[in-house]
Amino acid sequence: MDIEEQYDKIFRFCYYRVHNTDIAQDLTQETFLRFMSSNYKERGQQIRYLYTIARNLCIDESRKVKSEELPEDYSDEGDGADKLIRKIEVNQALDKLPDEDRELLILRYMNDVPLADICKIMDISRFALYRRLKSVKRDFIKLMEGGNLHE
Repeated sequence: MDIEEQYDKIFRFCYYRVHNTDIAQDLTQETFLRFMSSNYKERGQQIRYLYTIARNLCIDESRKVKSEELPEDYSDEGDGADKLIRKIEVNQALDKLPDEDRELLILRYMNDVPLADICKIMDISRFALYRRLKSVKRDFIKLMEGGNLHE
């Protein structure tokens, strides 16, 4: 397992759960500290165990804190503004999804976690995962187009 690559993926996973860079860094560090201090030696299962730890820490944290404000030195000029607006739209659409659906999108499409690992992390069958992914993608696209989940 490439620790550096997984560190970045776990950070991204935590960031999209808590929407705060500092807290996501702390959660990522705590994830790896708990992983390293555990007795977990299952070969091929380390990534799944990392995500389980990170998921539980994020759930605990989300009960405490909510949003992140724009930085004071933010400028709405140029190409960066378009990227920021798109990022905000994506984050808003993700926020409107149920927690498990948002987590599913992050695991699969942002962190490229294998389907078999997602099945075990979320404790669902491969068939159920395919159906959920199809449904969640449809809901996310609807939200990105300005729709509502209950239309």
